[in-house]
Amino acid sequence: MKIRAELIARTAIWLAALAAVLLLAAGTPRWPAAWLYLAELGGCSLASGLWLAKHDPALLAERLRPPIQRRQERQERWDKLFIAAALIVWLAWLVLITLDAERYRWSALPLWLRIAGALGLLLSMALVHRTFQENKFTAPVVAIQTERGHRVVATGPYRLVRHPLYAGAVLNFFATPLMLGSWLGLAATPLLIAGLAVRAVLEERTLSAKLAGYAAYRQSVRYRLIPGVW
Repeated sequence: MKIRAELIARTAIWLAALAAVLLLAAGTPRWPAAWLYLAELGGCSLASGLWLAKHDPALLAERLRPPIQRRQERQERWDKLFIAAALIVWLAWLVLITLDAERYRWSALPLWLRIAGALGLLLSMALVHRTFQENKFTAPVVAIQTERGHRVVATGPYRLVRHPLYAGAVLNFFATPLMLGSWLGLAATPLLIAGLAVRAVLEERTLSAKLAGYAAYRQSVRYRLIPGVW
């Protein structure tokens, strides 16, 4: 019950902060697309978290840790810097989407593309949840979880790509500007994907050096994010 309460409280705070960013940048609370986006994102996140609370509370506890951790052995130093920079870039991207789609309305996306964005967001969250189901070591930080018996996982979506969680994030980066209605946000998406790719490469270096069996796994699964592409 305690971890469920913490999950609900954290989700509510996160959604309230995200709503504040979007609606303040929009200059109005009357933006239906934003409310639908928040409902879908929050609903999927909460549902996935509640599933973890029941089936894998240890992973949920790990994911509820802060994204920047004090103990060096819990997180690589470069990852702390990366997460801080990524948070700033992600928030700036959301503000850009909001200014484009709602405040100034420079973009005008057809309804079918917005629906495709909503479906894409749902698909991205489903892939993230499937990754959680398969890998109980999907911490939000780059760290070797020795105390949890960290090992290589090569089943489920990990048979296709080495970073299915990041693959879900890539879908999210495309789906969000489509659902909210921003061509400028979509144009900036490759920059976010490039940043994610950098983290994937750096993470693999850490895992290959410190996690037994990961170097062999890299050889057996060719692609990082997108099967047949990279």
